[in-house]
Amino acid sequence: MTNSVVTRFAPSPTGFLHIGGARTALFNWLYARKHGGKMLLRIEDTDRERSTEAAIAAILDGLKWLELDWDGEVIYQFSRAARHREVAEQLLAAGRAYRCYATPEELQTMRDKARAEGRTRLYDGMWRDRDPAEAPAGTKPTIRLRAPLTGETVIEDQVQGRVVWQNENLDDLVLLRGDGTPTYMLAVVVDDHDMDVTHIIRGDDHLINAARQKQIYDAMEWAIPSMSHIPLIHGPDGSKLSKRHGALGVDAYRAMGYLPAALRNYLVRLGWSHGDQEIFSTEEMIAAFDLAGVGRSAARFDFAKLENLNGYYIRHADDAALVRMFEAVLDHAPQGAELKPKLNDVTRAQLLAAMPSLKERAKTLLELIDGANFIFADRPLTIEPKALALLTPETRVLVGRLHAALESVAPWTQETTEAAMRAFAEANGLKLGAVAQPLRVALTGKTTSPGIFEVLSVLGRAESLQRLADQAST
Repeated sequence: MTNSVVTRFAPSPTGFLHIGGARTALFNWLYARKHGGKMLLRIEDTDRERSTEAAIAAILDGLKWLELDWDGEVIYQFSRAARHREVAEQLLAAGRAYRCYATPEELQTMRDKARAEGRTRLYDGMWRDRDPAEAPAGTKPTIRLRAPLTGETVIEDQVQGRVVWQNENLDDLVLLRGDGTPTYMLAVVVDDHDMDVTHIIRGDDHLINAARQKQIYDAMEWAIPSMSHIPLIHGPDGSKLSKRHGALGVDAYRAMGYLPAALRNYLVRLGWSHGDQEIFSTEEMIAAFDLAGVGRSAARFDFAKLENLNGYYIRHADDAALVRMFEAVLDHAPQGAELKPKLNDVTRAQLLAAMPSLKERAKTLLELIDGANFIFADRPLTIEPKALALLTPETRVLVGRLHAALESVAPWTQETTEAAMRAFAEANGLKLGAVAQPLRVALTGKTTSPGIFEVLSVLGRAESLQRLADQAST
């Protein structure tokens, strides 16, 4: 085994990359990067019924979007089935495993009896010491591990501490099914050993698996990797995280307009503490991350906190980078199909010009899209009901007069349009707000927008005057 750190992220491709999986991947990635090691990616596709190509694609896509890169090629567990079988045969030859010819009916009776008696060991070892010659004809045997019957199985867990199981409560687990396919338990141990994995960091729902896997390591006389079982993520109410709490795929967070850096920052603080620091750059995360800071109790998912953090990342993002993110999220956002064809050199330049004030108001990229709608709006504008109520016959006359006052402004800038509107308000005994709100409605179709003189500047002279003319009555 190598001395450098090797971690692995090993999802089952039976669905998207969910938020708990993303955090597990992040913790593995951070630990490997901190120690100058490697993070490997293994797709645990041994469940052929439920594993899908679409799920594999979603997992790889989610990791790439989160910017969690892995080392080397993706390893597919199913393709290593011959190697898994070889290890089962090795254990059989060494007398550390045996063939079990119990029928499905016998196994069911055995389980029912054990449960009725309150025992956790469901298999009674009926073929452990029997002569295979006694086997009924035509039965395809499973291969079971000859697990220790007495003593303890112990895991020194980096997060959970020392965890102990009494061997009398653990089954002789199946290594190879009757059809010759390896079980998940065997495949995981063989793969982790062959991949030189030094640190296993995974959800604490795998803790019971650790006991069973340790017995396989011991039977093969292999060194066991360092184990860290991290608590699961719960909903805000403390119950297991479900879809109603936000147990969505990473792709859903992308579609909702979250930034990968913000989601990484949020996830790293979910169950890992580092003083009062909330905002971490990737470099700071790598430098600070340690397993000692991972708590034992479940972390609670808080959408409001994620949203606030995302708002921070949007406000501090480079404007040109935000334009690129804005563009990328259109493939996933509800309004994307409508806005995408309208992206061109002109609208991109307008978006870039508006970005400093747009990003101050947005907590997600979807809110950014919403704020930028005025740039992409078709003429004549669709006016929101609340805004339409402000367009009275008197207001429409005022809009016509504002149009006339702006026609002669040159050059057309934020400063010159503001000066013209201030002069108009003063000359007509009006407050600036009485001028700004009708302008806002006529130019954006909404009652809220970036600063109105910024809107004039971003839209440019021709578009601004045409929009005013659309809503004016003389």
